[in-house]
Amino acid sequence: MIAEYNYVVIGAGSAGCVVANRLTEDGETTVLLLEAGGPDTKPEIQVPVAWTQLWGTEVDWAYSTEAEPYLNGRKIPCPRGKVLGGTSSINAMIYIRGNSDDFDHWQDLGNPGWSYQEVLPYFKKSENQQRGASEFHAVGGALTVTDPLAPSAIAQQFVEAAAELGYPRNPDFNGAQQQGAGLYQLTVKDGKRQSTAVAFLSPILHRPNLTTTTGALVTRLLFEGTRTAGVEYLHEGTIHQVRVNQEVILCAGAFDSPKLLMLSGIGNAEKLRSLDIPVVVDLPGVGQNLQDHLMVPVGYQATQELQLAPTSNIAEAGLFLHTEGRLDTAPDLQFFCGPVLWVPPAYAREGPGFGATACLMQPESRGNVSLRSASPNDSPVIQMNYLQSESDLHKLVAGITIIRQLLRSKAFDEFRGEEVAPGADVSSDEALQAYVREVGDTTYHPVGTCKMGTDSLAVVDPQLRVYGVEGLRVVDASIMPTITTGNTNAATIMIGEKAADLIKAAGTVREQLLIRNS
Repeated sequence: MIAEYNYVVIGAGSAGCVVANRLTEDGETTVLLLEAGGPDTKPEIQVPVAWTQLWGTEVDWAYSTEAEPYLNGRKIPCPRGKVLGGTSSINAMIYIRGNSDDFDHWQDLGNPGWSYQEVLPYFKKSENQQRGASEFHAVGGALTVTDPLAPSAIAQQFVEAAAELGYPRNPDFNGAQQQGAGLYQLTVKDGKRQSTAVAFLSPILHRPNLTTTTGALVTRLLFEGTRTAGVEYLHEGTIHQVRVNQEVILCAGAFDSPKLLMLSGIGNAEKLRSLDIPVVVDLPGVGQNLQDHLMVPVGYQATQELQLAPTSNIAEAGLFLHTEGRLDTAPDLQFFCGPVLWVPPAYAREGPGFGATACLMQPESRGNVSLRSASPNDSPVIQMNYLQSESDLHKLVAGITIIRQLLRSKAFDEFRGEEVAPGADVSSDEALQAYVREVGDTTYHPVGTCKMGTDSLAVVDPQLRVYGVEGLRVVDASIMPTITTGNTNAATIMIGEKAADLIKAAGTVREQLLIRNS
């Protein structure tokens, strides 16, 4: 007897935990939540400062790009959470929603319902804001958002340095204005990480209509014609199949959602046939439109010991700005600063250090995700094409110049030692461009590979339904048509909240039709 559920949610990550929570609020709705990773019991997950120690462990997919042609052929590691909570269990916990222009742009691209004013209620729905309710914030939501408990002197001096250089202070990057400098708010509660597993899943595991299975690698979606009929997955060495009578919700992230669609016969028909995968829908946009924020560091030795609290997320302070000084559009650079020497090994030094990174917000470069083989056990082929656009390179060079201005300001006089990365002698445009190509790295924000829209490369419609099939949606960062301005986790949680309402509404319509036709 094959088990049957109303909904199967694939991936218990930033969006999947939200969707599972909201759909099971109705006690009559049965949901199976499948997660390839294990439970979030690794102690380091809960310790904010330990997040980088999770990379390459059993809770990380440990993906990597192919050789990046514009980054000197380097392969860039791409940590992704393989655990309850997904990447929200291994990320830097920064709560940034994005710029209001980001969402208005999504709507302008042909996605009604996704304007800033229409998604703001979904940001607020999740939120339990330490500072209280306001026009932009809410209390009582599942996700606790707090100010840093013990910000370092370096982080506080970064904000002072920005003010010294004429940048506005901004105590709330998620409020009326994004530009300016301030300390980042975090998804941290009582000094511990608030992943979506902690916030949305743990409190509802007792619900009898929710079944959560970890260690379950989904191998393919099952179809009857173009109707999504169920899911096949590998668990403890055995292949299982389950049926779904309403929808499958794919929440596996920007790398694994397109991978699973392609393994299931949804993608570029010619490429699928070359791997002997039967074609269900010829959808050439699957895996295309990959975007990420590329970052580049500047580091200094410190003249005194620096403190890093266990509750620190390391990247404590930030700045958003536009390189052309524009206030009428979204920032094109984001900066992080903390009391650590965050530089590649070749530039590392003994003793204390500090630095900042410049991150490109609106990259013109586009990459793609494809299949390595027809085996679900093989990792996807990830080609980011960082710096494919010369404009991206020039903005990051400008970012280095801005960091130097900040870290060489009076605010840092008592802390600043020698510049070790890129080094004071690296000053010409050519030398700085070479440095960017040598050390440029991911900010861990891949999006866009199952883009929402109505154009020829769109994979899902504005209700997040996959084109060409019934009963299948994608709900994660892969549906973003363009990347948001800032860290992507909060926007992914919002996508989960909004999608849950879209799914519930469709389910109600479906029930009414069944009643009418019975």
